[in-house]
Amino acid sequence: MSGIVVEVVETSSLGDRSYLAHDGQVAVVVDPQRDIDRVLAVAGRLGVRITHVAETHLHNDYVSGGLALARVTGATYLVAAADEVAFDRQPVADGEKIAVSAWMTLAAVATPGHTFHHLSYVVHGPDGPVGVFTGGSLLFGTTGRTDLLGQEHAHDLAEQQHASVRRLADLLPDGAHVWPTHGFGSFCSATQSDAPASTIGRERRVNPALRLETDSFVSETLAGLDAYPAYYAHMGVRNADGADLVDLTQARRADPDELRQRIAAGEWVVDLRSRKAFAQLHLTGTLSFGLDGPMSTWLGWMAPWGAPITLLGESAEQVADAQRELARIGIDRPAAAATGVPQQWADGDAARLGELATATFADLAAARTGAPPRGLPAPEVVLDVRMGNEWRADHLADAVHIPLPDLPRRLDEVPEATVWVHCGSGYRAAAAASLLQRAGRRVVHIDDTYATARDAGLTIVSDHENARR
Repeated sequence: MSGIVVEVVETSSLGDRSYLAHDGQVAVVVDPQRDIDRVLAVAGRLGVRITHVAETHLHNDYVSGGLALARVTGATYLVAAADEVAFDRQPVADGEKIAVSAWMTLAAVATPGHTFHHLSYVVHGPDGPVGVFTGGSLLFGTTGRTDLLGQEHAHDLAEQQHASVRRLADLLPDGAHVWPTHGFGSFCSATQSDAPASTIGRERRVNPALRLETDSFVSETLAGLDAYPAYYAHMGVRNADGADLVDLTQARRADPDELRQRIAAGEWVVDLRSRKAFAQLHLTGTLSFGLDGPMSTWLGWMAPWGAPITLLGESAEQVADAQRELARIGIDRPAAAATGVPQQWADGDAARLGELATATFADLAAARTGAPPRGLPAPEVVLDVRMGNEWRADHLADAVHIPLPDLPRRLDEVPEATVWVHCGSGYRAAAAASLLQRAGRRVVHIDDTYATARDAGLTIVSDHENARR
């Protein structure tokens, strides 16, 4: 790699990557997340000095740590000149070259599509281009989505995205590495990455933007876009204003009486334990968003923006992890927190504790024949809370569909009956079941992988098949 090493800082909970590229002495950080202590730890371990921080674009899926990192380290902060921001930065435009060190240079390339003013940064070493930081432009086997700045711009931006990816492919050799920010679970990508790493040469073979002509690429991209988290509406504005250091100090502790009051007020009191632990026993009126899944994405999407959120965890470490995840999407401080077990949160009052019935798709198949196993109530309604694209691909016959993010405002559409709720793996269904249970519904959580539904003998139908008929 011509003496240049790139370290990946993974944020799997949001499906993003940040990067630290260094030559053994100085470093540039690209698209850092809000919790910059992780980046500082990497730099400290390597013994390198951060001299530059670069943003490929004003992010829509997380609050950037770029401004805070630049201020802490004294680094030069590189942001697109065309982006209107409320802080000092070094404005960068297409074609500009930034000397990071005697051994490493960044070349800015305008790659609009994911956003209007998106930049990619080609990393040059002593022997030429090493790779390119592509942000939300060229991803592994896909590209960034083009509708985040408004559906009215999606078509034009998709055309620009196609041209931008081709521009990068024309500029760089096959062996150049591709380092995207999105594509690892983030809703910022059109689809998810098809590999853990890639090069320009590989992308020439597999990426739709490099295989399809403009019209086909645009049509395919736009047709595949599904809903994205509601909190995205707040991220771009926050990043344009500039976010300062995040406060990750311990949240204020709530006693059982305060928890009772918050639940009675209809607030979001969130159980961070695994969904299996929640099902076995939980504080009545709490909601299941376990840290064993993408908690911040779904909680941030569903909870009203700015509403107080109280966190319940088995340990202080679990609550701290949740605080960190939520801070990344602009939920800066929880209203309160408590640690321990449900019996402690209920202050020993068994009447404040509840369980959640769980089942498999095989149980659902048996129940539909009139023989519910293990004393489970018969399913009067089967609720599918997967996203629209998943539902359209195929779904259970006679199921009701309400995507999980829509459920809080559409609870009245769920019939007053015993509801069996499922998703693709069980995580989203746990959140939905807890929401239904809090609303007083009788609910069974299908904690199972959707792929087993057909094997269980359940009838699967597809919107595509219905359309062909």
